[in-house]
Amino acid sequence: MADTQTQFFTIQDGPVRLREGGELSTVTLAYETWGTLNPEGTNGILLFHALSGSHHACGHNPAIPGTGSLWQPEMHEGWWNDLIGPGKALDTNKFFIVCANYLGGCYGSTGPASGNPATGKPYGSKFPHVTSADQAEVQAKLLDHLGIGKLHAVVGPSVGGLIALTFATRFAERVKNVISIASGYKTTVLNRLILFEQILAIENDPHFNGGDYYDNDGPLYGLALARMISHKTFVHLDAIERRARQDVVQPDDILAWYRVRDQFQSYMLHQGKKFTKRFDANTYLRINDMWSRFDGANEGDAETPADLFSRCADAGQKWLVFSIDSDFCIYPEEQMELTKHLETAQVKVMHVTVHSDKGHDSFLLEPDFYTPHISWMLGQ
Repeated sequence: MADTQTQFFTIQDGPVRLREGGELSTVTLAYETWGTLNPEGTNGILLFHALSGSHHACGHNPAIPGTGSLWQPEMHEGWWNDLIGPGKALDTNKFFIVCANYLGGCYGSTGPASGNPATGKPYGSKFPHVTSADQAEVQAKLLDHLGIGKLHAVVGPSVGGLIALTFATRFAERVKNVISIASGYKTTVLNRLILFEQILAIENDPHFNGGDYYDNDGPLYGLALARMISHKTFVHLDAIERRARQDVVQPDDILAWYRVRDQFQSYMLHQGKKFTKRFDANTYLRINDMWSRFDGANEGDAETPADLFSRCADAGQKWLVFSIDSDFCIYPEEQMELTKHLETAQVKVMHVTVHSDKGHDSFLLEPDFYTPHISWMLGQ
C-alpha cells in the first residue's frame, strides 16, 4: 500500500465559537486525501471516522507530527484500505476522498493535549465540550479551503455516521448522497448509560486530575476500563470468545487483590491496556460526551425529524443506510428508526441489513458486504 501523508489546515478567519459557548482562538484539522479533485470540484467524498479511529483511512502512514507515542504501529495502515483505492467502493480513479481527525482529537487536530496559546501548556481541563454540529462546521471550512462546493457524498460508519447525518442536514445543499453505516438518528438511553460508565471510569481514576494530567502518566487504568466497557459492544461476544481462546493468561494480570482467572478476562484486560498506548483520555471523554448527547434534530437546529429531513428531500439527496444484524452497539432498530424518519420526509433511501457474526466492527472487517451497495450508490 502506498504511503500517505497527513496534511494540516488551520482556520484563519478568527476564533472558532462552539455550539455550547466554548471558544478556541485557533483550530487546526489534520486530514488526508486520496484521488484527484476534478476541475469542477464536484467529485469530493467526505468520510467521517469512528470514535477511536483517525483520519488515516487508506495507505501507509508511519508518522504524524505532534502525536508523540500515540501513533502506534497498529495505526500505520489505513483503517479502510479494503474500501478505498482504484476500483474499490470509494474509487480513487473517480473520486477525491477527504477524511479529517475530529476537533478534540489526538491525532493532529486541535484537542485537549494541544498547546493552549493563552498559557503555553496543554488545554487539558480547559478544552471545551464539542458537538456533532461543531464537527460539521469546522469540516465545512476545510472543504472551502480545498475548493469543494457540493460533495458527491458524505460517508460515516458508527459515530462517523452521526456526524455525516449532521453535515448532510446542516449543509443539505452541499451533499448529493449520504451513506450511513451502523449509525442512527438519536443516541439511545442504553448507549448513554454505557457511555456514562466509561466517563465515570476515567473521571474516577486518581491520576485523572480533572483532565490536567499531561505532566504525569495520566488515567491509564480508567481509560483501560473505559475501553473494556466499550469493546464488548463493538465486537460480537462469539468473536470475543474465539479470540480469547487463542490467548494465554498473562502472568502480570494481577490487580490489587484479584488475579485474572481465565482467557476472557485476560483478553479484555489486554485490549484495555493496549488502547491506553494509542489514545488520549481527554479526547475519549470529549467524543463520548458528543456521542452521548447526540440528537439529530437538535444538532440540525430543527424542531422535529420531519423538519430536519425535509431539507434532504428538498436538496434531492439519496441515502444508503446499513444495519448489521449482530450489532450490540448501535442496534438495527436504530437504523430502522432513521430510515422511517427519512421515508416520512420523502427522502429517497435504501436500507440494507448486513448478515454478519462480527458485530459492530463488521464495517471494518468485511468489505465484500458493503462494496457492491456503496459502488452502486456512488455510481448512479
